[in-house]
Amino acid sequence: MELDLRALPARDAYNWLSSLITPRPIAWVSTIDADGRSNLAPFSFFNGVTASPPTLLFVPVNLRDGSKKDTVLNLESVPECVVHIVPRALADQMNACAARLPHGESEFAAFGIEATPSRLVRPPRVAAAPAAFECRVRQIVPVGDGPLAAQVVIADILHLHVRDDVLGPAGEVDPARLDAVGRLGGEAYATTRDRFELERPDRRR
Repeated sequence: MELDLRALPARDAYNWLSSLITPRPIAWVSTIDADGRSNLAPFSFFNGVTASPPTLLFVPVNLRDGSKKDTVLNLESVPECVVHIVPRALADQMNACAARLPHGESEFAAFGIEATPSRLVRPPRVAAAPAAFECRVRQIVPVGDGPLAAQVVIADILHLHVRDDVLGPAGEVDPARLDAVGRLGGEAYATTRDRFELERPDRRR
């Protein structure tokens, strides 16, 4: 099969991308608006950018009417956020946060998610998350216009929270204990419990 994604309807192109670029880690992002009202939303276009400086990105896709999501609107007013790693135990609550709520209504309250204050940024963080990055927005890059276009949010990591129970004996992150979920195509997910190792050629002696 050969496809010209540029010639397909945006929804079809999105389905091909989201089904093939897998598994994708999920950024569960908390923000606040100018009035201090919190928002919590998941994004599966997410990854690290660089360690110098520590930076990550996530990509809120525009709504079907072409408007920006609340996360982006909040970041334009208060350019701070907390990006959480989602474990299997919190997957249902994360998924609930994908529902559209009226602007200003908090997903923390709507879905019974316990919040706790962050150290360096104003948005609260998810108390039960195994890892959370407190961030300040470096840049928001618009890509395209209209429905399913996107805003690429590039953020500097100011502080990292990691729960002790996801660390192994040597203090490193244990993927099985982290049990992070990743997005596959459609409504499917995977976790970090199944894995294998390959030695990088440039590390061989």
